[in-house]
Amino acid sequence: MYDPTQLRTFLAVAQTLSFTQAARRLGLRQSTVSQHVRRLEDAAGRQLFSRDTHSVELTEDGEAMLGFARRILEVHEQATAFFTGTRVRGRLRFGASEDFVLTRLPEILEGFRYDHPEVDLELTVELSGTLHERLAAGKLDLVLAKRRPEDPRGELVWRDDLVWIGAERLRLEGDRPVPLIVYPPPGITRARALEVLERQGRPWRIVCTSGSLNGLIAAARAGLGVMAHSRRLIPPGLFRLPDRAGLPDLGKVDFVLAHGRRRGPAEGAANALAAAVLAGGERLRRSG
Repeated sequence: MYDPTQLRTFLAVAQTLSFTQAARRLGLRQSTVSQHVRRLEDAAGRQLFSRDTHSVELTEDGEAMLGFARRILEVHEQATAFFTGTRVRGRLRFGASEDFVLTRLPEILEGFRYDHPEVDLELTVELSGTLHERLAAGKLDLVLAKRRPEDPRGELVWRDDLVWIGAERLRLEGDRPVPLIVYPPPGITRARALEVLERQGRPWRIVCTSGSLNGLIAAARAGLGVMAHSRRLIPPGLFRLPDRAGLPDLGKVDFVLAHGRRRGPAEGAANALAAAVLAGGERLRRSG
């Protein structure tokens, strides 16, 4: 009933919330992407996206289709691999940024290991900037991380707002430096926070530095200061600061999959894991 090609297109649009970005990801024309979505909506008898000239959003039925599409494609790929006799194997060095520590990425990795038992998966959790450096140096095969605004590399998984977060009772005093909780260099959110505050001419001071997301969360929950963070990945117990706090806009951030240059078995394994991450992308936006 549901065409796998149309389901893959639907997932790409759902994850990027952009027909243009989905077309670029899939290597299709935008008109083809629109046609796939329209045919899937016809098959389902439901509208999956609400869209106008400025935005694309999932409808309630679209949210439901996300789960079905992911499972259908997973089973489809398993069946294809079984009957074609193609088995992914080899060593795969995968890097994930600290942002995904509290998400359901472990579920995606568990499913990948179940589907591909002959892959020797090595996981590295680090800062996004460090992961990109290690990928460029040939020390990783696949990276799931944030990217800098000027960096065109990587396949977009989703785009999100960066927001200021802190403890619920935290209050900033306008005449005092902004207390910052940050990753060490080359943290991407650290660089963005300092950049927008400098541009605004707002004084700041660093009250906590940690390479661990859990360390930053502990400091923020204690009310030590504020941190820049993805809006869809706000940890439990922390809250987005209201506009009246007077902090500058942090803009957008891209989460991407970036491939290394290694060929052979590692390339096949990296492609398989990338497909699993893209298919399960919606789960990455929810806490485990």
